[in-house]
Amino acid sequence: MERRLVTIMVADVVGYSRMMEQAEEKTAGHLDICQNLITETVTGGGGRIFNRAGDAALAEFPSPINAVRAAVNIREGLAGLAPEIAESMKMRFGLHLADVMVSGDDLLGDGVNLAARIQQQAEPNAIHLSQTLFEQIKRNSPFSFDELGEQRFKNISDPIRIYRLRGHMDAHLFLAAPSLSVAPEHPIHPNSVAVLPFVSAGGDEGQGYLADGLTEELILELARFKKLHVASRSASFSMLDKKGDPAQVARELGVSYVLEGQVRRMGNKIRLSLELTNGATGLNVWADRMTRQFDDLFDLLDEMTTRIAATILGRVEADAIETARRKPPENMNGYDFMLRGLDLHRVGGITYDNTRQAVGWFDKAITEDPTYGPAYAWRICASSWLPEFDVQKERFYIERALELDPNNPEAQRIMGSVMMLEGNFEAAKYHHERAMFLSPSDAYILARSAAFYSFDGQPDKALELLEKAEDLDPLLPVWCIEERGIAHFSAERYEQTIHALNELPAQTSRSHLYHCAALIALGRQAEAEAVMLKALAVNSELTAAEFFKKESWRNPAIRHKLRRDLVAAGLPK
Repeated sequence: MERRLVTIMVADVVGYSRMMEQAEEKTAGHLDICQNLITETVTGGGGRIFNRAGDAALAEFPSPINAVRAAVNIREGLAGLAPEIAESMKMRFGLHLADVMVSGDDLLGDGVNLAARIQQQAEPNAIHLSQTLFEQIKRNSPFSFDELGEQRFKNISDPIRIYRLRGHMDAHLFLAAPSLSVAPEHPIHPNSVAVLPFVSAGGDEGQGYLADGLTEELILELARFKKLHVASRSASFSMLDKKGDPAQVARELGVSYVLEGQVRRMGNKIRLSLELTNGATGLNVWADRMTRQFDDLFDLLDEMTTRIAATILGRVEADAIETARRKPPENMNGYDFMLRGLDLHRVGGITYDNTRQAVGWFDKAITEDPTYGPAYAWRICASSWLPEFDVQKERFYIERALELDPNNPEAQRIMGSVMMLEGNFEAAKYHHERAMFLSPSDAYILARSAAFYSFDGQPDKALELLEKAEDLDPLLPVWCIEERGIAHFSAERYEQTIHALNELPAQTSRSHLYHCAALIALGRQAEAEAVMLKALAVNSELTAAEFFKKESWRNPAIRHKLRRDLVAAGLPK
């Protein structure tokens, strides 16, 4: 019998039998509307309905992340229907990744049964995932989850760890989910390079954190050369499935050269194998293999960046890199701990436990090497995802990071955000400008700095930075390009706000709320309330108090009006 590996989604209506008993025809009509929504959403996400059983729908998806998106979009779509339908058609979802048997148009097997069992134990309006599926999506999920622990299911012998979708994750530097699956056609930048994610040689998946960490280090180091255009991390990591064709990568990212590499750690030694390819000709223009002591890793990074830049530019801005270069760690064990923390931080706030583990590794890095500034910077960046985060208590970490290394662009950007939270916009402006000066080719820093200028009442400056950021990186994540809508909101261009937010390939809780506020400003209260219902359908724990923790408007009148309007539209206080 034919088999295939797929993601199974099972969805049903809570209390359907009871509603049929009480109002048969009305319930059947509501179910038809609900099933049509499910079919459209599943098909739009690249999936297929393979079975229906009364009120239940069983769907398969080749893409795990698209399956989760479909469940979220169905829940959001139901919330936007007429109130009577939305109230009666409360659904619950179970999702699982499994190898299943194909029988005609139907799918059979233990994996289908488990997805159904997961769905049956979910609460109304809940989306539950198996650990198998969660492990597949955690590195590129735009959603956050609560871990529910191991659960037992009828006729399933082993307990299964279950995760419940909590809501949108919103902005996060390392989240590798670009806003587009394919970059639009882009002119080739002169003096440009894309650094593809290094691979861990020898099949040692446990060293993946080291390969990813070194890729990020090299991207950041190359971005310091003001005459060199470097594709951003999100753009580079989106090309993982095209690493066999550097010429295609070069065309899609608009770069002249593509760098590929392998890394292998053997005890206290590290070996790097690198290849630089001309994107226009597909020919290898430079290759090298370097072996060093792990303690000499930063000297090795210096050597790599110099050789690559020299090849592309013909000469090196040695004076610029010397003044901008970050201080290497004194203790390479501490650096290894920091990379492990970054590996977890890269997943973002997908679960609170994940974030606490990342903070724990950064604390170990600081204990091991108290002189290495980036560990302090990443520590506060990670902990800001936790509900117990207190900026006043943790400000010490970013102050120490800049004291140790004032030339770290990410530390400067993080300090700018901290200054915004404290209402010190003059200091925030200085730190954001400093970050952009230190790393002028970092599209993420440009896009996040755009948010500062919107909050500061300079929306046209924000739009200018966003345009530059998208030119550098056509694959910026949604949570970066949504700043275009917020910039228009800052300028009181509400129709343009709605247009910009509707153009997003996916919505976040934040984009929904600004869409809602723009509709209210235009006097379209009923539409605004419908959008609010969609926002709360995805993130039921969303409140005004939580939302405004990071919406740092310089003009208090904008903040107060925004809060009042959103609460009036249904946002819980």
